[in-house]
Amino acid sequence: MSTPESGVVAVTHSSRAVRRTVTLGSLAMVVMGLVLLYMLMQATNNRELYEQNYARLFIVNVAVASLLLAAIVWVAYRLWLRWRQGRFGSRLLVKLATIFALVGFAPGLMIYVVSYQFVSRSIETWFDVKVEGALEAGLNLGRVTLDTLSADLSVKSRSAASQLAETPDSMTGIVMERILDQLGATDVTLWGATGNLLASAGQARIQLTPDKPSPSQFRAARTERSHAWTEGFDDVAPGTAANGRIKVLVGIAGTGLGLSPQIRYLLVSRALPSNLVANALAVESANREYQERALAREGLKRMYIGTLTLSLFLAVFGAILMAVVLGNQIARPLLLLAEGVSQVAAGDLTPKLAMQGKDELGGLTRAFATMTSQLADAREAVEHSMAQVDAARANLQTILDNLTAGVIVLGAQGDIRSSNPGATRILKVPLAAHEGRALQDIAGLEDFGKAVQTQFTDFLSRRSEHGLDHWQQSFELGANGAPLHGPFDRSLTLVARGAELPDSTRLLVFDDISEIVSAQRAQAWGEVARRLAHEIKNPLTPIQLSAERLEMKLGGKLQPVDQALLVKSVKTIVDQVDAMKRLVNEFRDYARLPAAELKPVDLNVLVQDVLQLYETSTQSVVLELDAACPPVMGDAQQLRQVIHNLLQNAMDASPDGGVVVRTHFQAASNRVRLTVLDHGPGFSEHILKRAFEPYVTTKAKGTGLGLAVVKKIADEHGSRVDIANRIVDGAVAGAQVSLSLAIERSAHT
Repeated sequence: MSTPESGVVAVTHSSRAVRRTVTLGSLAMVVMGLVLLYMLMQATNNRELYEQNYARLFIVNVAVASLLLAAIVWVAYRLWLRWRQGRFGSRLLVKLATIFALVGFAPGLMIYVVSYQFVSRSIETWFDVKVEGALEAGLNLGRVTLDTLSADLSVKSRSAASQLAETPDSMTGIVMERILDQLGATDVTLWGATGNLLASAGQARIQLTPDKPSPSQFRAARTERSHAWTEGFDDVAPGTAANGRIKVLVGIAGTGLGLSPQIRYLLVSRALPSNLVANALAVESANREYQERALAREGLKRMYIGTLTLSLFLAVFGAILMAVVLGNQIARPLLLLAEGVSQVAAGDLTPKLAMQGKDELGGLTRAFATMTSQLADAREAVEHSMAQVDAARANLQTILDNLTAGVIVLGAQGDIRSSNPGATRILKVPLAAHEGRALQDIAGLEDFGKAVQTQFTDFLSRRSEHGLDHWQQSFELGANGAPLHGPFDRSLTLVARGAELPDSTRLLVFDDISEIVSAQRAQAWGEVARRLAHEIKNPLTPIQLSAERLEMKLGGKLQPVDQALLVKSVKTIVDQVDAMKRLVNEFRDYARLPAAELKPVDLNVLVQDVLQLYETSTQSVVLELDAACPPVMGDAQQLRQVIHNLLQNAMDASPDGGVVVRTHFQAASNRVRLTVLDHGPGFSEHILKRAFEPYVTTKAKGTGLGLAVVKKIADEHGSRVDIANRIVDGAVAGAQVSLSLAIERSAHT
């Protein structure tokens, strides 16, 4: 008996390869997704970086997508080959791959469409007129603020310059300090017409080289009397604070007595608030970036949509590939199960493949393989049991076939289900040819079938009351004149026993006890004959002697008439006593028939010896002796008596016709058959049925012991005696008695 594990064939290498492939593919997809996400984030903040690497990213995505597409095409080709070859499970694998691919593709396509619309509309909203107007308004607001501050400082600077025009050079420093405080300036410088520094106040005093206005600024101040500008808004490094300033350059007319008075210039510098500078720079930066992106609007849209498309392409192809791989991963255990089920349905219980994974499907394949192994063990046990049952059935059938008793299995309605050869031999009816028919519907067995059915009905109705498990009854077949099938017509005495089988069928077992009954009758008649011979023989002699003595004493003393009556009466008594003695002797011989001493006997010679006793008879006896007859095993004296009795009966039955004595060697049964035929009236029906019983005879003076003695001698020789009427042209043409004797074994060999 194999263990459950012995029927499991592990599948590990292929599953490990599939898991490794799935892991590597998933890792590659994650890496590509992270790279795309990173590039998208960088592109949002650094358009130049994205534009520089867009071509490389596109090539990498196309290469990966091509590999995925090649893998999908290869897997699809494999599935198509499986479909064309009609391999088991190909339809299931294709269905699973299609379902998983649709599950991966449909959501991705929907997300792509929504994202495409969202990106397109979002980018368009970035460059809305309101946004552009707001940025423009911010810029204008900054400019107006700076212009206002510049104008205010210019007015104040011109007023301060008028003070310096009337101040002598020795008082210039004091006046400039006062101007610095009045204007809230960071520094104030006084420049000559040639651009030389004349005086300074504030931060410029500590500077080695204070900022000098440009020539163009000097010309503007000379022409317009004052010139204002701002500084600190250009070339501001990211992350550093801007130092915005307003500078005003005012020309001061000279007061000298010369022909061309010298013009001086007052430069006033005031620092702007840091938050104002920061806001102005922010608005300017936003406006500049907005204008740049507005010019590159289509490129930006193409950048986002291209990245989204590449992401969708990779996601869809990855989903399809993963669908095929995972579909195969899921379908493989199912295919193993389906193939195993088909094999088991076809009767193949060999060890089945099983997955070694820890999931439920792998466990299911292992459980199925274990179940198959257990089924194989169970089938082996069943086959062993069936072999034992078949052997027992064969033994039972052999026993039934060799039983001398008849066995019939009947249905609930008395129909024949099965029978053994013993039943056919006893009833002399081929019961196998009548299976399915009721026993009472078979010709010659009507009464027997009805009686059996009645016995079963009574038994089943009374079984619960008396606790009976069977019934037993004897039957006489042919005892009332009903004909029986067979080579000869004779009555049968059957003892039958019936019981109900577990499947509600009925068992009928019966045996032919005709020979036993006949032997019992013969034994009983022999005992009767012995006792009668003993009881009758003793008084016969005194009766005969008394009659003879009476005749002797009275002889010559009586009248002639009385004398004649006496002689006649004595003679009658003596004759009847002699007849009684002969009858008693026959009884004695029947009762005291000695056991046969079987020796080789030539039956033909024995027949001829007996016929010598009938040479003086007027009746003709025809001999038909088979020269091929071998010696038989028998008692010569008893066989001589059998031949004599049969010849005597035949001659008595046909005084006007001949008698035929025939011998025949039956090679098939290794027996010699002796037959005596006459041309008399034959036997009546009731004589045929009880011909071998003592005192059954058709003769007026017969004792009826002739055939009884023949039957008893035949039983001693293990032979069978058959008696029947000879039918010629439908009429009785005489009787025949046959005796079958076994041959000497050495003669046969």
